[in-house]
Amino acid sequence: MPQQDTTLTKEITGQFSKSYEHVQTKLEGWLDALIVNLPNFLVAIVVFAISYLLSGFIRKYLNTFLKKHIEQVSLRSLISTLASVVIIAGGLFIALGVLNLNTVLNSMLAGAGVAGLAIGLALQSSLSNTFSGVYLSIQDIINVGDWVETNGYSGTVHEVNLRNTVIREPDNNLVMIPNRMIVDNPFKNFGLTKQIRVALTCGVGYESDLDFVETLTKETIQEHCHKDPDKEIEFHYLEFGDSSINFQVRFWIDAESKLTVLEAQSSAVKAIKRAFDKHNINIPFPIRTLYMNKQDAQLTLKTDNE
Repeated sequence: MPQQDTTLTKEITGQFSKSYEHVQTKLEGWLDALIVNLPNFLVAIVVFAISYLLSGFIRKYLNTFLKKHIEQVSLRSLISTLASVVIIAGGLFIALGVLNLNTVLNSMLAGAGVAGLAIGLALQSSLSNTFSGVYLSIQDIINVGDWVETNGYSGTVHEVNLRNTVIREPDNNLVMIPNRMIVDNPFKNFGLTKQIRVALTCGVGYESDLDFVETLTKETIQEHCHKDPDKEIEFHYLEFGDSSINFQVRFWIDAESKLTVLEAQSSAVKAIKRAFDKHNINIPFPIRTLYMNKQDAQLTLKTDNE
């Protein structure tokens, strides 16, 4: 029995020694490979670092260069970002080649197709926003600084990136709208036109001289608000209202935002009010007259006295 225990102990010790020798041999091989490939590893790090720094420089240079040729900030940002990504990807591939990891590189390229298909199915919404962002950047339909109305929001375009369009509302809140929603839904862009027609509705009393009111209103708008002499100021009487004869006047201004329209409307209201006051033209407000028979009046008086 003691002899069997001794034999078993020797077998375990021998197996442990062999395993230790294998591990030691493997570690020595790894150390030799690390020492041999250390220059390649350092070169790979330098190549990738240079490509990373070069991508930042190219991005800034392209932004500066494209300002002279492309007015759209979003398109300039898209081109410079793509160029930066291409340079970083090229540096990564060169670094892998320096490390003699061609097999890994080939496996990455082969697996990119399968991974791309899986990612494309999983991120359909995000990819749709990305392609919509590319479309908005290339097409001259929305630019940074334009005043737009879309998806129930209105404001100045603050940024157009590959995922969202950021709109700054008049109250200074930022609204991020997915690009897909802007492309798929109607939107109004005040920046696409240099002129906007402003409409203003008002009313005058029934005793007014309507021809004189029309002439005075057009002259007032022409003097204070109308900016295009080649386009006629439109004036139309609309209806016989409860307390006034209502009219609408429409005129053109140089504007690219809704705020300018509001300012023009405010100026027109003040100018028309001053002109009408000067010529004693009444702008009526609604008046309601109540008629009561004698019996109801006496009952009301009796109730008040009680």
